[in-house]
Amino acid sequence: MMQIKRTIKYEADRVRGFSKEIMNVSGCEQLQSCIQCGTCSGTCPLSIYMDFSPRQVMALVRADFKNEVLTSKTVWLCASCYACTVECPRKIRITDIMYALKQRAIKEGIYPRRFAIPILAKEFSEMVRREGRITETLLVMRLFLKANWRAALGSWRLGLGLIRTGRFVLWQERIERRAELTAMLDAANRGNVQPKEAP
Repeated sequence: MMQIKRTIKYEADRVRGFSKEIMNVSGCEQLQSCIQCGTCSGTCPLSIYMDFSPRQVMALVRADFKNEVLTSKTVWLCASCYACTVECPRKIRITDIMYALKQRAIKEGIYPRRFAIPILAKEFSEMVRREGRITETLLVMRLFLKANWRAALGSWRLGLGLIRTGRFVLWQERIERRAELTAMLDAANRGNVQPKEAP
């Protein structure tokens, strides 16, 4: 089980406006209606491994504690099972909020260092954007090099077996008309954050 570190939060640690930025992301609008009942944490199958429970993440985001949330391991341990979202009595799309936090952490480069999950997510999305599809061999090699290159040394036999059976290929796979895919992804990213109208 992960050791939980408790620290006192101070007003000076807040990044004003962070909660509003997250709530401007499509699917995250209901965050403010969280009643801190803890149902999300109780239904989450991985909460025992998280440094902050899902309930605590919702509270930290609402209170503008951006750095604590984005550097935590919690958002990366979310398995996207949607149990929290299904059970939430206030119909908050907690899984969508976790995705928004992951995207923000990758964009700002403030996720936990050498933690494999955000590195894999970033490398995966960059490869899809650049080539239109992933090549597992190259993806795994980049992951090992950035997260834990020593682990690659212990897995060389497995890798060789996968290459020999044709499960891993040694050349980059690409789609045609990659520029069109890049344009679509750019348009989707631009449309993901919709500024709300002033009251």
